[in-house]
Parts: sequence; C-alpha cells; structure tokens
Amino acid sequence: MNETHRDIIVRALRTTQVPGLDIFAFFIRGADIVQLADISRIDRDEHEVLKGFQRPEIRSHVKEIVDYLNKGSVLFPNAIILALSPQVKFSPSRGPKPEGLQDVANSGTLIIPVASTGEKMAWIVDGQQRSIALAQSSNTSISVPVIGFVTDDLELQREQFILVNKAKPLPTRLINELLPETRSILLPKELNNRKLPSELCGLLNRDTQSPFYKIIKRPSDKKGTESKGIISDMAVIAMIKNSLNNPLGALAPFKGGASEMMNIEAMYKILTTFWSAVKDVFPEAWEKDPRQSRLMHSAGIEAMGVLMDRIYAKLTGVAEDYKSVRAELERVAPFCRWTEGRWEFIGLAWNEIQNTPRDIKRLQDALVRAYIVTSTK
Repeated sequence: MNETHRDIIVRALRTTQVPGLDIFAFFIRGADIVQLADISRIDRDEHEVLKGFQRPEIRSHVKEIVDYLNKGSVLFPNAIILALSPQVKFSPSRGPKPEGLQDVANSGTLIIPVASTGEKMAWIVDGQQRSIALAQSSNTSISVPVIGFVTDDLELQREQFILVNKAKPLPTRLINELLPETRSILLPKELNNRKLPSELCGLLNRDTQSPFYKIIKRPSDKKGTESKGIISDMAVIAMIKNSLNNPLGALAPFKGGASEMMNIEAMYKILTTFWSAVKDVFPEAWEKDPRQSRLMHSAGIEAMGVLMDRIYAKLTGVAEDYKSVRAELERVAPFCRWTEGRWEFIGLAWNEIQNTPRDIKRLQDALVRAYIVTSTK
C-alpha cells in the first residue's frame, strides 16, 4: 500500500552558521509539531546501541503547559528546536533587497513532508514537553516559533541537545549516558571530562564478562528488562573519575598526554580485574540491594575505588593480575563490615554509613587504614 503524504508549507528564513548546514527559522501551528517531528527518547536496542536522547515525558510539567495554553490568548515565544530531515525543500523568494539590509538570511518557502504513517521528517532536540502540551491543548490556533537545522546525523543532534540543555535542570545521569555517544570537539571542558568515566561505566554494564554486568542503573533502562539496576551509575562514574584525577590513581597513567595516546583498554582491564576480585572476596555482599549491603552503596563503591588506587600503587611493575589483586583484598576483608557489624576504625555500624561526603571519607579512611595495618605485618 502506498503511503500518503501531505506537506506543511511555511514562510521561513534560511541561514548558515556551519558550512553546508542550513538553519531555518519559522512559525508553525503548535498542534502540527508532533505531526512532523518525533520525540527521540533515550533507549538501547537489542545490541546495546544507544538510541535517542530525550528524557521521559514529565506529565506534571506537560499538564501545567496545557493548562496555560487552554486559557486562550496567551504569549508563547519560546522556540522549539528541531533537527530537520534533508528531505525538506526550500525555495528562496525573489525580489529586490532593501538598501542597508543585513544580508545574514534569505527568506523563502519551506516545504516539510508529513507521512500519514511511518518515519517523520524532524526530531525534537529541545521543547519535548512543550510540543506534547501543544498537541494536547484545545488551543489549536496558536502559532509557535521553530528553529530547525538540517541533519540526519544523530551524533550532531545529541551534541546540540546536551549544549542546549546544559543550563537547564537536565538530569546529570542522562547527560552522562549521552556523552560517550557524542563527539567531543564542541563540548565544554567540564562535559568532556565526564565523557570517559561514563564511557567506561557503560562498558562495565554491557560487557557479559564484567562483574558489573547489568547491575548498574542507567537512564536508558526499561522496566521489565533483565537489568537489575542495583548500583548507581553516578557512584561508578565518580569512582572512575576520582582514579583518573588522582596522579597516583590506578587509571591515571593511562590517560595519555602530549606524546602518548589514551589507553582505554588498559583502564578497562584494571577495573574488571579489581572489581572481579572484589566480587569474589565479598560474595555475600555482592549484587544485594544497597540497603542490605554497603558494598553496593554509593559510599562503598567510591571508597573501594580509593582502595583500588592504593593496591595498584603497590602492585604496579610487580604483579597486577587477578590473583595478586585478590590476595591484597583478602588482607582487608576481615576488617570489612558490609552487611553486619561495626567498622573498627571509625566506630560506625555497617548501616549507619550514608551517601554523604563525610561518611564516604570515613569509609575510605577505614579501608586504607586496614590495608596499611595488614601490609606492615
């Protein structure tokens, strides 16, 4: 059966900021946005490839916008940002140009195909909640501003989504999961610094040979999937970032520099070796709810990361294999109270440790002191 189409035709201004990439500014009826544009929510396919970039619909926020729109004569100047398919067509207007015109854009007619079913010709980069509200509102006559850039490059769409939303309350965990799938050339330094830890976190969660396989909570997780979602991705990312930023950290030597390439494979091997040993030394505390095991708690993950740095500082250049790492962990094991008892060096019950900077530092100190004591015997 042939798919039927209708076109949305609007007056538009066209300009370019990047060679070869057209940007359009135009107005459209609010109700038409979801007819031509998809909301690409973050998800992973059966091969664990990241799809989309939007956060889930926030119903309360959408309802507030709908209530506002339904009041009738309202001002709605906030532009929706779309990534437009290269299939859109633009016909420039003809005619003389006024004297003194700043020739930064040219006017014309933009034609956006809209299929009755199937793939749409645009994706919402910014304005997801507003677009849904406009579709639900009884105020169907309101026109809204749209800025659209022409590309079918998902990586560019994600990059713009992160940059547009950086100053807004976009969930940190969502940005963290998107960053490894985004080119870094235009991202601020602060976001680039978060990209590698998040990439390693994602690898740990997806690799069937990883001790963290499917137990790290990520924004793309779906209810009803095999993901157990025990450990916070923020804790794993913080643990990795701390080791990278510490000059004596286990991962720091592999960051690369002016004359050396970054060695992600070596970093990943250290992480899987150490945490595989942790899993085997503390089997009674592994893969339990953080309320039942402080090893799975954010405080436990970050504190054990500090111990990882200490152990690898001792083993570097001697032996860094699983057997050696496990032997070092077994020295500390008798002092650990992950699921019951009290921590000897800090006088806290196992379940009194909370995810606060103070308690994380206490737990780090307890683990390091236990390691120092056993290493000197």
